[in-house]
Amino acid sequence: MVIRLILLETAGCHLCGQALAIVNQCWLEDHELFIENIDIADNEAWQPEYATRIPVLYHPETQTDLGWPFDQADVNVFIEALRHD
Repeated sequence: MVIRLILLETAGCHLCGQALAIVNQCWLEDHELFIENIDIADNEAWQPEYATRIPVLYHPETQTDLGWPFDQADVNVFIEALRHD
């Protein structure tokens, strides 16, 4: 079962770089993940909800998210919960 996640971020955000490194490590360990990066500056629809919360890991199917701060263990728990929904 492939889980599609979106990492909401923006250019010049040092926390977003940290989040990307964590998410990429999770992907390296679990190839059943598909992770798309979206710069919220390029998508006005995301800005009202997430502009002050980025980086955010978002699951579009359940419309759930994991907001910063998070570490690899937090991301793994989030993914496992999605697998059992």
